[in-house]
Amino acid sequence: MEKKRGTRLFAAALMCFAGLFPFTCLGQSGGSLPRFGIGVNAGTLGAGIQAATAVTRKSNVRFGFNYFSYSGSTTSSKDNITFNGKLKLESAEILFDQYIRGGFHVSPGLAMYYGNQATGDASIPAGQTFTLNGVSYYSATANPVTGTGSFTAAKVAPELLIGFGNLLPRSARHFSVNFDLGVIFTRSPLIKLNLIGNACTISSTSGCLPISTTPSVQSNVQAEQTKLNNDAAPYIKYWPVIRLGFGYKF
Repeated sequence: MEKKRGTRLFAAALMCFAGLFPFTCLGQSGGSLPRFGIGVNAGTLGAGIQAATAVTRKSNVRFGFNYFSYSGSTTSSKDNITFNGKLKLESAEILFDQYIRGGFHVSPGLAMYYGNQATGDASIPAGQTFTLNGVSYYSATANPVTGTGSFTAAKVAPELLIGFGNLLPRSARHFSVNFDLGVIFTRSPLIKLNLIGNACTISSTSGCLPISTTPSVQSNVQAEQTKLNNDAAPYIKYWPVIRLGFGYKF
């Protein structure tokens, strides 16, 4: 029975949000509920815009889109590999806001397009030492080590938030301040590392091996990739959501 009721509420929320059936936005008393609110926000998912409509006296459905892009350079202190890359945070969300008391709400939802990703070029100057899977190498003078690295996240992931504020105040107020705190339960990170060039075991000119065709070096590259995935898992598998926003009810 509860499952059927929840399904009806969710269906009503979608119809109300789409404006297909205005009567779905009416409370039990017949009074009209707020039809539409819009807001802007910023946080750990980037800069965002959201829209919401009321479902019942104590619930809204909310849709949003977030975006952030950053380009820069970083060097791994452990492995001495420099990455020049670009980080892009991109996601769309649908949330069901259930208000418990005042502006406090619990919001289960779905990150429908969770496009967080990073890509970059790896480089190790000729003669510089670096490590793969704990094994030290020199970047060859004649054919220095270069390559690419990338990170991608799941495209769809469940989300759970708590927060304060309401894009659709149940009063004469039009402006609102909103705060969300929670997590997106994405999959384990998928980091790929691809290196080419010559890795040398004695010096930058001696004991040099082509990475792409030397099984022992390739094995260490794969082990290093696995290590990067394991190190990143606690931070990426559960992506934190913290954001502050401002809204207006029409």
